[in-house]
Amino acid sequence: MKVSLKSILLISIIGIMTACNNNQATEEGHEGHEHSAAAPTVTPAAATNSTSLKDDKLDAVFQQYKLLTMALTEGNVAEAKVAALAIETGAKQIQDGKTLAVTAAQITSGADIEAQRTSYASLNDALITLLKASGLNNGELYIAHCPMALNDQGASWVSNSKEIKNPYFGEEMLTCGSIKETVN
Repeated sequence: MKVSLKSILLISIIGIMTACNNNQATEEGHEGHEHSAAAPTVTPAAATNSTSLKDDKLDAVFQQYKLLTMALTEGNVAEAKVAALAIETGAKQIQDGKTLAVTAAQITSGADIEAQRTSYASLNDALITLLKASGLNNGELYIAHCPMALNDQGASWVSNSKEIKNPYFGEEMLTCGSIKETVN
């Protein structure tokens, strides 16, 4: 399993670095195939959305964010760590991405799913600020909110779908939450 996680991590970092150095959109005509000579950084299911951000580096980080959100929704600690490490690496290259990088590092070092989900709330605060500042080239993103997350303090996350899949509770309360805002 360690070899597999290291391989996934290496592929993710290479993919982010490739995407961050590419100034042209590469997703046109994308049907789940590789973006370039480097291995893909998103799964076909995560890559089917036509939303793209104006900031290419933030867009690459957002692709990993979708994987992180999926891992937390599924309760997969190991996959969450891999995606968070890729986010941390990419966020260091984004202007004003320091808070995003720090919170991603906290997810990577999280001992269990609950610790990761707590740090994920802070990561979302930083990401939402960056997304709003960047804007989108096309598509829409939705800011969902669960009032019961973090011991009823409430927490938000970003989705490319109006369908609620709560990463703070996963299968326990998969549809808890609602869309509070649309970013376009």
